Amino acid sequence: GIGANFQAGYQATALSSPTPFIKHFINSSWCERYEETPPPEKVTMIWSLIVSSFGVGGLFGSWSFKFIAGNLGRKKGVICGSCISIIAAIIMLTCKITKSFEMIIMARLLLGFGAGLGCCLHLIYLTEISPKTIRGRVTLTLANFFSLGKVTGGLLGLSEIFGTEDLWIVALTFPACFLVVHVFVFPFFPESPRYLFIEKGDEEACRKALQSLWGPGDYRQEMDEMLVEQAAIEAARPKSPVQLMKDRTVRWQLVTAVSIFLLNLLSGMSVIHTFSFDIFIESGIPEDKIRYISLGLLMCELIASMSTSLLIDRFGRRPLICVGFGAMCCGWVLVTVLLNLKGSNAWVSYVSAALIILIIVFHSGGPGAATSPLIGELFVQSDRLAAFVIIGMLGCLGMAVLGFAFPFLIIYLGSYSFVLFACVCLLASLYTFFIVPETKGKTMLEIAEEFKAISLCGKSSSEQL
Repeated sequence: GIGANFQAGYQATALSSPTPFIKHFINSSWCERYEETPPPEKVTMIWSLIVSSFGVGGLFGSWSFKFIAGNLGRKKGVICGSCISIIAAIIMLTCKITKSFEMIIMARLLLGFGAGLGCCLHLIYLTEISPKTIRGRVTLTLANFFSLGKVTGGLLGLSEIFGTEDLWIVALTFPACFLVVHVFVFPFFPESPRYLFIEKGDEEACRKALQSLWGPGDYRQEMDEMLVEQAAIEAARPKSPVQLMKDRTVRWQLVTAVSIFLLNLLSGMSVIHTFSFDIFIESGIPEDKIRYISLGLLMCELIASMSTSLLIDRFGRRPLICVGFGAMCCGWVLVTVLLNLKGSNAWVSYVSAALIILIIVFHSGGPGAATSPLIGELFVQSDRLAAFVIIGMLGCLGMAVLGFAFPFLIIYLGSYSFVLFACVCLLASLYTFFIVPETKGKTMLEIAEEFKAISLCGKSSSEQL
């Protein structure tokens, strides 16, 4: 968690509080280099590149995931991603010395690469080491660490800590301290038992890993389940991303995973944290109060995310995602209405901020928490690496495009830009309700059979083949 989702969460909020200082740094660097003041459009363009470069780096990190996870294994792959992020933090620290905003872009590219690789590896590692009875609760730590990273980024960005003209660069590089600890500690963790047994064929190493993770025992039943999956894999060898996209037998799993992941990404949560300063300015909140409102928002998200760990293995993934997206849709519609009334009364701005916090709670207690466990359960071992490459690449591409486009959307559309998020949330809620089966307490092969039974136009997916 510390080496992957925590870093991604931290970077999602780390840019919010230092926004004015970074834009000032872009201005001053440009003036010193070219002896002229850059036009506002140029500053907005460079700022958008800084924001979106993290997503572009994540795109390449996700693309390399299959190669690194297959050749180095899950554990060494995670350590590799952490080392890349440490190098990125060192590059980030040199930007003020060299007076180069390009160094920030380069550093965020590498940070995105490390986070994209690490998040994919973290999800697959947790999915493979956890018993199916508590798999949802274990994989939910992805969302918990992501929320914890956001809170830490928001807290350290306060003007009383690192959110100042002199220390904003420290706020952007501080999580590298955790990465150094992670690189030294993680080698003592066991490798994934499923990776050792199914991909490496080492039964004894698998048993030792299971005993290390779950305590003393023979674990014959669990290894028999792996044998069944291994037999299915031998009948159909591991696929490349292109082969997986062409395979009709897993088309519904792939469509569902990509759809839920992208709709979750485009539901507005990523831009709320990265652009919270601009969003609350648009809402009419005084500038000196924005950092504290943002921190309260992040604390609510963390509490909701951790509370969901008590619910996910009781109620399942599907209800949390469906209801969460539906509530978010209603919230975004109300925010849009209130933002258009913000000049009429002073209280409207604060009600809008409260609604945004409520949307965050619905997201963290629903799709934000349940999406990762759901996606991790949809694919058998032979398809999982390729699927995560596709999902990770599309997700990071979507993050990069949204990060680049949103500053312009909020300039030209204003409050109506939130209507787009409401439409996305409505679509996600309807898709989950009508298409997505429940995965709680089922093996990957059982879940695959559930998808084969999905009917479309009167035919199941197996009948359409």
